[in-house]
Amino acid sequence: MVGDEARGEMNTFQRNESKESLFTFISAGDDPPKGDFTVQKKSPKLCGSNYPLSIAFIVVNEFCERFSYYGMRAVLTLYFISFFHWDENLSTAVYHAFSALCYFTPVIGAIMADSWLGKYKTIIYLSIVYVVGHLVKSVGAIPSLGNQAVHVVLSMVGLFLIALGTGGIKPCVSAFGGDQFEEEHTSERSKFFSVFYLSINAGSLISTFVTPVLRGDVKCFGEDCYALAFGVPAALMVLALVVFIAGSGLYRKTPPQGNVLLEVCKCIGFAVKNRLKNRSHQIPKRDHWLDWASEKYSKQLIGEVKMVTRVLFLFLPLPMFWALFDQQGSRWTLQATKMNADFGIYVLQPDQMQFLNPLLILVFIPIFDLGLYPLISMCKFNFTPIRKMATGMILAGMAFGLAAIVEVKINETDMPQLVPKESLIQVLNLAKNPVQVTIQDQNLFQQPVEALQNPDEYSRLILNGEQQSLRFILQHQGLSLAFNYTVKEKSVYSLIVFEAEGSLSSRLITDLEAKPENGLAAVRFINGLSQDVNLTIDNKQFIAVQRNYAVSGYLLVERDKYDNGKCITETGEFTLDLGLLDFGASYTVVITNVSGGAVQTWKSEDIKANNVHMAWQLPQYLLISAGEVMFSITGLAFSYSQSPASMKSVLQAGWLLTVAVGNTLVLVVAQAAPMAQWAEFVLFTVLLFAVCIIFSIMGYFYVSVDPEDLEEKEEKSETPSRGNMISLVTQKTKL
Repeated sequence: MVGDEARGEMNTFQRNESKESLFTFISAGDDPPKGDFTVQKKSPKLCGSNYPLSIAFIVVNEFCERFSYYGMRAVLTLYFISFFHWDENLSTAVYHAFSALCYFTPVIGAIMADSWLGKYKTIIYLSIVYVVGHLVKSVGAIPSLGNQAVHVVLSMVGLFLIALGTGGIKPCVSAFGGDQFEEEHTSERSKFFSVFYLSINAGSLISTFVTPVLRGDVKCFGEDCYALAFGVPAALMVLALVVFIAGSGLYRKTPPQGNVLLEVCKCIGFAVKNRLKNRSHQIPKRDHWLDWASEKYSKQLIGEVKMVTRVLFLFLPLPMFWALFDQQGSRWTLQATKMNADFGIYVLQPDQMQFLNPLLILVFIPIFDLGLYPLISMCKFNFTPIRKMATGMILAGMAFGLAAIVEVKINETDMPQLVPKESLIQVLNLAKNPVQVTIQDQNLFQQPVEALQNPDEYSRLILNGEQQSLRFILQHQGLSLAFNYTVKEKSVYSLIVFEAEGSLSSRLITDLEAKPENGLAAVRFINGLSQDVNLTIDNKQFIAVQRNYAVSGYLLVERDKYDNGKCITETGEFTLDLGLLDFGASYTVVITNVSGGAVQTWKSEDIKANNVHMAWQLPQYLLISAGEVMFSITGLAFSYSQSPASMKSVLQAGWLLTVAVGNTLVLVVAQAAPMAQWAEFVLFTVLLFAVCIIFSIMGYFYVSVDPEDLEEKEEKSETPSRGNMISLVTQKTKL
């Protein structure tokens, strides 16, 4: 076993994989194989060192696989929203259902490897499933292939196969790497795990930065290129499989030895069944409920299972931490889409913010291990593992508290909430003089609307039903004109007032009801000329607008300065300068005149641009990353120290299941209790603080043990053979 030696080495390079991989190389199959089998020849060494050449293939394989997984997952939430047009709650629910499945399936992979196929074949077979899942997912992202139902089916099948593949190989790859070393090379094996986890972090860090660029900055099929964003991770997974197979002749392959997780489950199941079968008061009670398994299982196994169940009991509150932590890829990414992403020299994609977590983890681990923890120790404060984990929970809760504050500030630029029997309206005065607008039964627009006055905000119309015909009276230069328009509830309108053929006229047009998604800008055009126009935006977007104040539809564009457009009229081609179309804003551009080789325009900002900068997410990423270092790495190390050597894989399975359950909690909240986003952030904050209190109380009463003491005690005690065990049923008959 290499756990004690490897733990200190690997912490330096651990990122959010810390929640899933610290014990990965410790399973039932890691003990020296029992029985007669052919001893394999020693693997060639790297450059005359004690490092097997085979580990180079394993490290490259892990880098490619992690790039593949995290790169695909980084763009997944925006894929659901932009490509499938799902709402935020459904997108979040499916994202976390996929994440939960990725942490349930490692149990399947561990059983396959330790009880049936062995690690090598399990990695090969499930990697093939993994590749197929990526390919199916990439094909499902091609817009021209089938309809919406086809895309959804292909994507869901692909995600299921990916979850089966990535989860299934998770407990096998690092364990297989540890198998390549001979028993006397423990220090080299420890350093290998450091390099192994460095490859995990490198793959995660690079992919979470690169794949959002492939999605947002590259266009294919006229929109964001999700096919490419999924295709590159698919290619990396193919490369991972090819590299792993290429080293086949160099690997040391140990046969399956049986899965200790199954033994533990059988032992617990037998104890429960035996206790229920023998409920008579005539049967003597036993000190512990697991002692009811002593008729079939050895004292040593029962003692080890007792230690494991004590730690697993402490795991019960832990899923709430992961419920918050894994929302970086869902709720926090969606929050970033509603923010200003311009950092001056670079415009960040909203899903790129996720790269901060692996980056901060690499920074924080040495700071905490070499600076913070020693400093706390010098202050004579007993910063126990339980206290560290509780502190990590508090930091994660604070991160979500900050996320709630940021969300409230973001909402200030949102459109007002639409409710039944209400609508919103603004007035765009395109005439040359002020106009007084009066609306039947409404007390709005007390002051005249100036010519080309940019409205500050929309006004509310109160209706008497689902729709109502309203009379609009316009007073202009001593003249009064009336117009009737039908207004529907929960709608947004602009009343355009303009001069046509020497008389005042108007038109009621429908506006956007919400901000454009994913940080895009929306723009529409009103042609105030007496001739039709054809507009070209950034040499890609073409719009035809008829004469005499006709209105175009909305055009969604990337945030940018558009100063090189073209306006083609009957009299020639002119330059069209729209200026900056900012994140999340909606604009109405009125073409007023043509002179001097350029088009004269007036631009109204109907929906305000995102004015909260994405940099305000940095504090919440700092807090949750610091919380992960204290919670995840400490929790795994503590669990490691509290379990016998043969039970490491059982605790690893329990740890991974806490991540799965945490993601399931997010799924339930997103679907069962939809609420305002800031309120949901506050809810998770309160829940985590409450769970932290419960966990602290449980930790206060927890008594640490040394697994070696148990082993020494069991060695000194006399253990009866299974052949001499008497079942409870026989004892009851004698009584």
